[in-house]
Amino acid sequence: MMKYLIIDDEPMAHEIIKGYGDLLPNLELMKHCYDAIEALDYLRDATVDLIFLDLNMPKLKGFEFLKTLSHPPKVIVTTAYKEYALEGYELNITDYLLKPFSFERFLKAVNKVTEAIEPLQPVVSRSISCRRSTSISSC
Repeated sequence: MMKYLIIDDEPMAHEIIKGYGDLLPNLELMKHCYDAIEALDYLRDATVDLIFLDLNMPKLKGFEFLKTLSHPPKVIVTTAYKEYALEGYELNITDYLLKPFSFERFLKAVNKVTEAIEPLQPVVSRSISCRRSTSISSC
């Protein structure tokens, strides 16, 4: 089970990411953070495997937040700004999702994280197709 954190100042982004995450059996939402300061406070006492990180937030921008972490978890950037992708990959993010993004693109990003954390585990898409199937024998 991958524990994840959403860091975004937009409530609608939280709803979308959580909704997509709820469809995946290997994801567990630990906390909604509406700014990076709240996330820093949470991460003092908790650990997560994955962060969904917005870039343009009040108080502390997404990449500035990421630079403060000595051992960051896997990060999937979720933003409307394509021009910061190169900087993100220089900071070792796993993927960069441009808003609005589809469930298919979200799943591809999560699978990259899953493969990096648990290289011998099957990707999530098989679990999804089994959940949607009406016959257990097809799984």
